[in-house]
Amino acid sequence: MRIVITGGSGLIGSAVAREMGSAGHEVVVLTRDPSRVSPLPPNTRAVQWDGRTPGDWAKLLDGETAIVHLAGDSVAAGRWTEEKKRRIRDSRVQSGGAVMAAIRQAKSRPRVLLQGSAVGYYGACGDEEVTESHPAGDDFLARVCVEWEASTAEASALGVRRPVLRTGIVLSGEGGALPRMALPFRLLAGGPLGNGRQWFPWIHEADEVGAIRFLIERQDADGPFNLTAPAPLTNRDFSRVLGQVLARPSFAPAPGFALRFLLGEMADALLHGQRAMPRRLLELGYAFRYPEALGALRDLLR
Repeated sequence: MRIVITGGSGLIGSAVAREMGSAGHEVVVLTRDPSRVSPLPPNTRAVQWDGRTPGDWAKLLDGETAIVHLAGDSVAAGRWTEEKKRRIRDSRVQSGGAVMAAIRQAKSRPRVLLQGSAVGYYGACGDEEVTESHPAGDDFLARVCVEWEASTAEASALGVRRPVLRTGIVLSGEGGALPRMALPFRLLAGGPLGNGRQWFPWIHEADEVGAIRFLIERQDADGPFNLTAPAPLTNRDFSRVLGQVLARPSFAPAPGFALRFLLGEMADALLHGQRAMPRRLLELGYAFRYPEALGALRDLLR
């Protein structure tokens, strides 16, 4: 099968490329800068794409093809100015429109389109357990996720199976949130964010990639899926486990007012989590390699 990945130079996209290429699939990574994905994994090539138009890569959809659509400006990089928020939103919605234009141009439809999203879709939910049937929230990230998902909704009407990846915080030793979270602990200044009572919907990178492969291969997988570990923790409890694995104390909380001063509106995403549960993944029979935070962090930080 040919696997076409948008946003393939990012943390998740590059890991999916390695997994699917190693499994013998032909992988095509769409990226604004092909040099960013060098060296390439086995069976993988990079194709330049502006993220706004279908371009010549639409012809790659002919035949046995899956699209993994992850493209979007980083939410975690930089303060959320109005310009940054515009880029976060537009990069997702415009790229989704371009993916749909490519599907319409293709001589034959792809077998499946995996649409990127995030558990931020649900907004702030307090202690409520959140499954895929929970309604959308109304903060900035929730509105972005709603529009991001809607940008490719037409694919279902065209007969393309479309699992939606509502991903939590992906833990990886290669980048993303975990190295930045671990640094204060290594400096003996680690602790929870704010009061620590907010939920922390995490997932090990191996399970993020494993779930994506599972959803590509399962012909009955369609609609929204929470890609989060089945044992979420509060931020305080996760910080305690992180300190345990690093053999460092976890007693220096980062006050909410300080986070808001430093990060602006982005701080709300850190101070209001979701107790997201991967109900539909579990119902389909996906077996998590790292269901518990202790095992996940020991693997990543060993």
